[in-house]
Amino acid sequence: MVKILNTDIDVFPLNLGANPFGWTADKEATFAILDAFVEKGGNFIDTADSYSMWADGNKGGESEELIGQWRKARPEAAQKVIIATKSGGLPGVDGRGRKNTVQAVEDSLKRLQQETLDVFYYHYDDEDVSIQEQVDVAAELIDAGKIRHLALSNYSPERMREFFETAQGTKAMPVAIQPQYNLLHRKEYEQGYAPLAKEHAVAVFPYFALASGLLTGKYRSREDLEGAARKDFAQAYLENSPAPVIEELVRIAESHDVEVTSAALAWLLAKGVTAPIASVSKVEQLDALLAAPQVELTEEEISALDQASEAFV
Repeated sequence: MVKILNTDIDVFPLNLGANPFGWTADKEATFAILDAFVEKGGNFIDTADSYSMWADGNKGGESEELIGQWRKARPEAAQKVIIATKSGGLPGVDGRGRKNTVQAVEDSLKRLQQETLDVFYYHYDDEDVSIQEQVDVAAELIDAGKIRHLALSNYSPERMREFFETAQGTKAMPVAIQPQYNLLHRKEYEQGYAPLAKEHAVAVFPYFALASGLLTGKYRSREDLEGAARKDFAQAYLENSPAPVIEELVRIAESHDVEVTSAALAWLLAKGVTAPIASVSKVEQLDALLAAPQVELTEEEISALDQASEAFV
């Protein structure tokens, strides 16, 4: 377990992404995944009010609703998990205005069947709302017992710095950030967000940790992606050839007798992230995620992966 700095929360160093719930994982599959995740020692789940509005027939909130139903059906297991959710991108309660933010929190609490959100992210910035007002709204929500801790995702480094400076010393000081970071997407985090995370001692929970499936080793080309549920998300990673990275991951994974997925996540942990976010649609995919913290990459292996992914820096 690792502690989220400036909190009393300990989490397993793999954050289970819940965006497949209600999309590529139906209720039965979702319950099975959550049951197995907790049974195997996991305790940290990441979702958002907008998951998974992109799927045909969905409107958003499906992931939270399924997690809430699971919590109600599994009260003992539910006590063991830490749930992080986000708002800002769901139509009707989008943006960072006070009214929509408060309503989004209330809606998430109802769907998740919780009284308090453990970690609540501002999913997206809203430059029409001042940072000071955003800080004030978060403080109000904490005072009201609606959220325990605030976190940030998809803010520019400049606005994020302003947020940290404005919230410094207040209960609304963010405890975590959620940037995009993986072997095929390095520059943005390493040059813009990593210095901020270090300076302000906040946890880092990167999304797209497996580059929408490309870093599992399953997809090597656009042809491989045909028919994949995550095709639209994964296409961008193919602009620069990911082949050298995947080949190096395969070599390293084989030397540790683990799956490629585990090696890709282990690289992120070696880079100092607190807990990468990765998701599954089937129970049998879980073990590769949960194995990552036990994979100790050598300095030589980390350097080899750094070099193979230089095109993405």
